[in-house]
Amino acid sequence: MSISRNSYGILFESLCRGMTMLAFFVLVLILGKIFLNGYQIVTWEFLSMAPREGMTEGGIFPAIFGTIAVTFLMLIMVLPLGVGAAIYLVEYAGDGRAARIIRAAVNNLAGVPSIVFGLFGVGFFVLFLGRNIDAALGQGLIFGQPAMLWASATLAVLTLPVIIVTTEEALRAVPLSHREAAYALGATRWQVIQGVVLPQARAGILTGAILSVSRGAGETAPILFTGAAYFLPRLPVAEIPWLGIPMINPLDQFMELAYHIFIMATQSTNPTETLPIQYGTTLVLVALTFLLNLTAITLRFFFRREAAGR
Repeated sequence: MSISRNSYGILFESLCRGMTMLAFFVLVLILGKIFLNGYQIVTWEFLSMAPREGMTEGGIFPAIFGTIAVTFLMLIMVLPLGVGAAIYLVEYAGDGRAARIIRAAVNNLAGVPSIVFGLFGVGFFVLFLGRNIDAALGQGLIFGQPAMLWASATLAVLTLPVIIVTTEEALRAVPLSHREAAYALGATRWQVIQGVVLPQARAGILTGAILSVSRGAGETAPILFTGAAYFLPRLPVAEIPWLGIPMINPLDQFMELAYHIFIMATQSTNPTETLPIQYGTTLVLVALTFLLNLTAITLRFFFRREAAGR
C-alpha cells in the first residue's frame, strides 16, 4: 500500500511539474514572439512622436501617455473605495448577514465579463450621470460624452473586487494581539485601524494595486465606448488658467495602447502593413505594465521592510 501511495505521489508531482513547465513554456513563447517581431520598430521616434494619418507613420506617444494617465486616475478612484469597503467588512461588519451579502456581490462582480462593464460605463457614467450633470450646469455637452474620467471610473469598477479581496486578506493577516494591545492602551477603533492595522497591511494593499494595474492597463472593452479614441495625435491636457501649467484633462478623449492594438488588428485597411506596428505597440504595452508593476512591487518591498524593522 505504501509503495502504491508513493507511486501515485510521484506521478501526481510529475504531472504538476509538467503542467507548470508547459505554462512557463507558453509564456516564454508568447513573450519571445512579441519581442522578436516588435523590437526592431521600437525606436526613440516611435516612443516619442505622435501618430500621423493612416497610422503607418509616426509614433505612439499619445497612446503611452493616455495609458499611464487613465491607469493613474483609475487607481485614485478605486484605492480609497476598495480599501474603505474592505476596512468596513473586516473591522466593522464582521461575519454578519450584511457582510456575507456584500462579499457574495463582490465575488459575483469579479466574474462579470469586461464588455458588460463597458456597457455599464457608457450607460451609467456617460448617459445618466454625465448628462444629468450637464443638465444641472446648463453649459452644454461637457460631462455627457466619452472622456478619460468615465473610462477611469469604469476601470475602477472593474478592478474594485481585486482591491477589496486583497485588502481584506491583508487586514486579516494583522495579528489580533496587536489590536488588543492597542485597545488596552485606550485607543479607539479608528485609532487602532489608522495607527496599527493599516501600516501593517500596506504591503498587501499594494499587492491589490499591482493586480489592478495589470488588469486595468491591458483592458480594451471597458474603454471601448467610454473615452478611447483611435486617432488623436494631441495629448489630453489642458492649461489651468490661474496656474499657467498644463494638466491632464479628464474630460477629454485619449489614445490607449490596448485599444490601439485592437483597432489596428481588426479595422486596418492593410493589416499586413500594420502588423509590425501591432507587435511594437504590444511590446511597449507589456514593458509599460511591467514597469508599473515593478514600481508597486518596490514600494511593497519597502513597506514590508519598514514593518519588519518595527
